[in-house]
Amino acid sequence: MAAFRDIEEVSQGLLSLLGANRAEAQQRRLLGRHEQVVERLLETQDGAEESASLHPAEILTMEKEVAQNLLNAKEQVHQGGVELQQLETGLQEAGEEDAHLKAKLLQLTRELEELKEIEADLERQEKEVDEDTTVTIPSAVYVAQLYHQLLEWPQLSNQRESTYPCQACSFTSVARWDR
Repeated sequence: MAAFRDIEEVSQGLLSLLGANRAEAQQRRLLGRHEQVVERLLETQDGAEESASLHPAEILTMEKEVAQNLLNAKEQVHQGGVELQQLETGLQEAGEEDAHLKAKLLQLTRELEELKEIEADLERQEKEVDEDTTVTIPSAVYVAQLYHQLLEWPQLSNQRESTYPCQACSFTSVARWDR
């Protein structure tokens, strides 16, 4: 410690010599830094003296605690590695399942589109059939009426006016004959 005090005295002396010089401000900053370094050195030296004053049993106990903490940390790292591996495996399996489900969804979407197209085609065909049926029904009624009148022709020749119900189409015909 005496050496540090000597260094400090020398530094003070240098500052007094350089007081008139322009480098005085720079020298003071350097001296301030030098003093900080010396203070840290003294603090470190005091901490080392305190550590050296510990009994060997206390040092051994501290070393055991540090070693146990190190072993615990290593075990935690190992457990973390195992958990990480499990998570990576789970993530890979989830990715594979996701890909499978996306493929299934794509297939079902295609099938749905096909069914929609088929449904639209069936609706179009039904509409065409309905239109054809609507056109066909009046024609069928007319044909039934004509058929009925033809069947009843011989009977009508003897009467002036009569009504005849049709058995096939529930149509009633009225015949008027003028002789």
